[in-house]
Amino acid sequence: MNKLACALFAFASIGIASAQKVAVINSQKAVLETAEIKKAQVDLETKFKPRQDKVIQIQKDLETIRVQLQSGKLNAMGEQELNAEGTKKQRDLQRLQQDLQDDVNLERNDILQRSGTRMQEVVKKLAEAKGLDIVVDTTNTVFYKPAFDLTAEAVTAYNLAYPVK
Repeated sequence: MNKLACALFAFASIGIASAQKVAVINSQKAVLETAEIKKAQVDLETKFKPRQDKVIQIQKDLETIRVQLQSGKLNAMGEQELNAEGTKKQRDLQRLQQDLQDDVNLERNDILQRSGTRMQEVVKKLAEAKGLDIVVDTTNTVFYKPAFDLTAEAVTAYNLAYPVK
């Protein structure tokens, strides 16, 4: 509610009644729809696929161990060895999943931060070119007419300014 109050105060204080030019943008949507982000998503999936495949393989191995243990066909020694192997694989799986998640999050956050900064630059240039006085994110607006939405233009401008290689 504080964001809304601040946005309303900002609108009131700049005097919208005096014909200020305003636009809105869905910043998150704009960034996520850029060609750069779409390519980065594919690149991330490709880069981390071998590690994801390893996670899947360990999960399959653990399921095989579980089935063998439940079959009742093992002697005590075999059951003990299989339990030890299962415990080791479970520990390896947890470490691998955590490392994978940490690495994916780190790279994704770096990409999103860089793209977010670039999008701000693009929006600023668009606003200046259109003679806009203020651009507000849609998350801070209760209502706006679609004609004020700058999101699609921002995505197009971004893709032109930062073409995918």
